[in-house]
Amino acid sequence: MSPSRRVLLRRRRLAVFSILLVVLGGIGYVGATNLAPVPGSAASIVQPDALSQPAAAPAWPAFGASAIGAVGFPGVLASTGQEDTVPIASIAKMVTALVVLDAKPLGAGDDGPDITFTDADVDRYYDALAENGSVAPVVSGMVLTQREAFEAMLLPSANNYASSLAVWAYGSVDNYLAAAKTWLADKTLTQTRIADTSGLSASSVSSLADLVEIGKLVVGHPALAEIVALPSAVLPVIGTIINTNKMLGRDGVDGIKTGTTDVAGACLLFSTDFTIGTHAVTLVGVVLGGDTHAELNSAIAALIESVQPGFHEVVLAEDGAVFGSYTTPWGDVSDIVAERAASVLVWSDSPIAGTATAKDVQLGRAGDEVGEVSFTIGTTSPTTVTVPLELQHTLTDPGPAWRMGNPGELAAG
Repeated sequence: MSPSRRVLLRRRRLAVFSILLVVLGGIGYVGATNLAPVPGSAASIVQPDALSQPAAAPAWPAFGASAIGAVGFPGVLASTGQEDTVPIASIAKMVTALVVLDAKPLGAGDDGPDITFTDADVDRYYDALAENGSVAPVVSGMVLTQREAFEAMLLPSANNYASSLAVWAYGSVDNYLAAAKTWLADKTLTQTRIADTSGLSASSVSSLADLVEIGKLVVGHPALAEIVALPSAVLPVIGTIINTNKMLGRDGVDGIKTGTTDVAGACLLFSTDFTIGTHAVTLVGVVLGGDTHAELNSAIAALIESVQPGFHEVVLAEDGAVFGSYTTPWGDVSDIVAERAASVLVWSDSPIAGTATAKDVQLGRAGDEVGEVSFTIGTTSPTTVTVPLELQHTLTDPGPAWRMGNPGELAAG
């Protein structure tokens, strides 16, 4: 083969190899750019504004001591007057009821077992009468259901039935008092001391804070909540008994217990229900130290009316509310939105602070969860409400053209 022929073949081989290398390189480049991960997109977050509401302005009675709380809210919402322990009169019977029910449970709508009353119960009637305490009739051999006996104790505030029920459940008043002491400790009602079953003793004392918690326990007990809401009842042998709580049915009041002694004055542990927006509120309150129950009830009606506007339904997030956005390097855009609506019921000017967070994303479908917005309500015993955040629109793959035109960004991704 001539030298010129060899040179020509060599040149042809080089050209083929060069073309092949270019083709293979192109294939590799296309494959690499189309299979490489795309860069992540950081969220641009819009933080929620701090939310505040008007402060409540309860119309407190001009006498004694008062406090309010609400089921689902920790502790006392507001109070005025003496914070130390004070005699609580017949409100003590609510402790008796709760402690007896601890030993002898009673369900909603249930009658419970029959109780046969004896000569000893008749003696308790005369003992209570001699102490100038409130009573309800009892006859030896009479049979009442547990529920009927509770009605006799709580509606007319019969001291003799408080004693009889304590002995029925625990065998003696002393055993009951020991059980009540343990029960109060278990419930962390450390400012309540019970010296008798009825509250006639001035040594049966409690604090505003403990009384609010006792009220919450009562309205949370289905059977007791039913009984204290009764305006009256008709019992075997005894006949018709009338609830001493004249606030029942007024301003939504559905309980709980009156109390009256010379030392304690006119007292009422009360509950009422109302609605704020979409939220139901069960308010529990106590007012102590009134001169008369007429004065007391008038003051409580004004207090309830003034308290209701102190509750606020606050919208934390609307369904689909925007809390940020993503913009991909190839131009796709999606808002970051609330997955669902959320609202909260707050008391007075409880502060609300929110924080939104979202992760970096590469690709995603509409509806994918990408973060959350968390709201903290209050400061002393704060609660938290969290709402998931999601993509409003799909973030799609950029496609071959963008990938091959932006290899550097792919490498960074």
